Amino acid sequence: MSKKIKITIALVAVFAVTALAAVNSQSSANQMTSEKRYVAQYNASGEMMLPPNNMWREWLYVGSPLTPNALNDGKAGFPEFHNVYIQPWAYEVYQKTNQFADGTIMFKELQLTLGPAENPDGSLTEPSGRGYFPGAYNGADVTVKDSKRFSATGGWGYFNFNHSEPKAPTAKLQPRDKCAFCHISGAKKDEVWTQFYRLLDK
Repeated sequence: MSKKIKITIALVAVFAVTALAAVNSQSSANQMTSEKRYVAQYNASGEMMLPPNNMWREWLYVGSPLTPNALNDGKAGFPEFHNVYIQPWAYEVYQKTNQFADGTIMFKELQLTLGPAENPDGSLTEPSGRGYFPGAYNGADVTVKDSKRFSATGGWGYFNFNHSEPKAPTAKLQPRDKCAFCHISGAKKDEVWTQFYRLLDK
């Protein structure tokens, strides 16, 4: 076999390996994009299905407002930390456009304060000082942006996956007078409480 033919074969092999690597790289990139772009899933009855494997805890964390019972005469609507997450892709779009894109999910996982309380205001005294500390998980509330599907509630759908554990596997769409009305009247931007989330308050 001549030297020229050997060189040609070697070059063809290099190109083949390079092309295969590019295909594998693109396939991995597509898979990553697919994972990042999780979209809300619904069953035949229109109920939203809880995202699997606690995946929201790997999304972008934006904040944890806290409204404990002890500061609300024992009657707080949400007596927990509100740990709020948004998908990374949706946050990237928001950063570029200053708008929440259709498909955006705001996942609020509720988490009780650690107890029993030691002080009248419900707080504990720990080595770091007196305050409120995260305890057990306590369900979740989820909102999904879909301008057409949820036009009756301002473009967002509201779902309650229990205010207890375990979280419900599915959740019915909440009527306007259960959740949407409060977001519409009080949330700073597009029914989202951006005033409580520094990453989103633009």
